[in-house]
Amino acid sequence: MTWRPRLIALDIDGTLTPVGSNDIAPAVKAAITRAADHGTHVVLCTGRSVVGVTAIAAQLPVEHALCSNGAVWWDAVAGDVTKSTTFDPGPTIKALQAVLSDVVFAVEQTGVGSLHMGTFLPDDLWGVTTEATFEEMVATPTPRLVMRWLDHTPAELSFALRELELPGVEWSVDHTEAWLTAVPADISKGAELDELAAQLGVRPEDALAIGDGANDVEMLRWAGLGVAMGQAPEHVKGVADEVALTVVEDGAAQVINRFF
Repeated sequence: MTWRPRLIALDIDGTLTPVGSNDIAPAVKAAITRAADHGTHVVLCTGRSVVGVTAIAAQLPVEHALCSNGAVWWDAVAGDVTKSTTFDPGPTIKALQAVLSDVVFAVEQTGVGSLHMGTFLPDDLWGVTTEATFEEMVATPTPRLVMRWLDHTPAELSFALRELELPGVEWSVDHTEAWLTAVPADISKGAELDELAAQLGVRPEDALAIGDGANDVEMLRWAGLGVAMGQAPEHVKGVADEVALTVVEDGAAQVINRFF
């Protein structure tokens, strides 16, 4: 019998869209829609906040979204947050400030936007952005902390943090920007997908996952078929079962079309 995924887990930036864009190619939309028409669960799994996901979900037959690297679960049909895991961002901010200068931080306000300390680049943050002091930033636990190191590269950031330990959080560095994302300990796309899939009655071996970043590694390992996008870093490709075409070549559509 030919294998066909019962669940498709999809990263957004660099997988469905160019990074930071909400534009999904027609071929990618068509492939995902066809999969959903066959009864396959479509789950968005992204570092974006809920606010950054809504424009994507509106274009696709999505049931669920694991936002903020899995820290926030969003029911795309009902439009409700169904689970949120938070942490105190204060110690992480202080630890990063001790190592780096010229860094700016933002903490997620789920469903609203972000509080930020320092000036981000245009379109870095989704939703309503409010400048805040350190005290205001850490007053309320958050599901997601982000940091940008201005005028530096991802390689420089990775090197600067090579010996840093950040207790109590899971964190990753983006491969396209000098950008760090931190979420609560033990939260990852893979772990949260495992829990959601169990609720949906889907085994990991019946899932397809497609992604391109460091925060997709656990998801690609978890799925029965984990596919890295063609422009993904080598360490991400290394954990995948196979490598697709790039995002500009509609790589996600190419993969999904093999099964539907």
